[in-house]
Amino acid sequence: MLNHYLLCLSIALSLLFLPSNAQTCAKYSFPSNIKYTSCNDLPYLNSFLHWTYDNSTGKLQIAYRHGGLTSSDWVAWAINPTSTGMLGAQALVAYQKLDGTMTAYPAPVDTYQTTLQEGKLSFQVSELSATFANNEIIIYATLVLPGNTTTVNQVWQNGPLSPIGAPARHSVTGDNIQSSGTLNLLSGEETSGGNSKEKKKNIHGVLNTVGWGIMMPLGALIARYLKVFKSADPAWFYLHLGCQTSAYIIGTAGWATGLKLGSESPGVEQTPHRTIGILLFCLGTLQVFALLLRPKPEHKYRFYWNIYHHTVGYLVILLSVINIFKGFDILQPDNKWKNGYIVFIVLLAIKAVFLEAFTWYIVMKKKRSESDGKMTHNATNGASMFGGRHQQVEMG
Repeated sequence: MLNHYLLCLSIALSLLFLPSNAQTCAKYSFPSNIKYTSCNDLPYLNSFLHWTYDNSTGKLQIAYRHGGLTSSDWVAWAINPTSTGMLGAQALVAYQKLDGTMTAYPAPVDTYQTTLQEGKLSFQVSELSATFANNEIIIYATLVLPGNTTTVNQVWQNGPLSPIGAPARHSVTGDNIQSSGTLNLLSGEETSGGNSKEKKKNIHGVLNTVGWGIMMPLGALIARYLKVFKSADPAWFYLHLGCQTSAYIIGTAGWATGLKLGSESPGVEQTPHRTIGILLFCLGTLQVFALLLRPKPEHKYRFYWNIYHHTVGYLVILLSVINIFKGFDILQPDNKWKNGYIVFIVLLAIKAVFLEAFTWYIVMKKKRSESDGKMTHNATNGASMFGGRHQQVEMG
């Protein structure tokens, strides 16, 4: 009975809040009673697109709204006839000039430049204007698209104005690099282009975190703190080898996805994160080759190999942790993921301190035991030798 009640309550609540999930753009009223036949709430950057499209003539009337702005921001909405990204986009740009008036102009994006230069688009544009009120910029325009156009790749963006009042470079993190998609002008169906790229970024982050950031330090702990126990030999070595090899394979897969993401976003540069990632892969690869050249324990070069292996290994772990946090800053996931990794690192550090102290205790105890054994052995040998001489004297 209670289960039936809870089920009914959940259904009622879902019906109650259903209207809140409807398009908010449909409730918007334009000045001068302007009407559009379709609208979409765009998934990023607090943006909305209203349009009326005549498929027979290719005439597209649009109103692009972008909220949450100040007079120091610029906005742009674009159609990309050739791809789903920014390069090749045919943009409409708007912002408030230093004298308080609004400007709106067409700007083809032929290169990844810091400013959007005015130019002629690949399709006809007319009635282009913009307004700024209530922290919202609205771009109005009429476009004439090629015949039989039903689906377009759209991109929208915002960024700050420079001190001289011109559009400056926009952010290359978070929503600013996800604000693209495919729009069906007839059905209104909108597919965000950021979804697939976001999935790739998440895969990239998970692979690198698991490989370089979790398994690699765990493998180092196994090697440092298990080998002091005779009962763990040679199991500790195979555990260490398996953990580090898996970490390298997973981390390399994450590195490869990062290269793929970089190739798909030529205008987005994450130089420090990328540089550290390449360095990590190189050092990790050197560790793999070093394993193949590992000398035997009694070899005269084993001491120098140990120094190299430990130094490079700890450097890889340090760089891994640094780069993972840089990745968090770029990807900007929910705080729970970053906080969860911080908890893991803290717990790992606490365990390392405890194991370090315990290992030193075991080592010192072992040395004292060996020292006491040698003293007893020497004393016994001395007594036997003395007894032997005494016996010889007596026998003499």
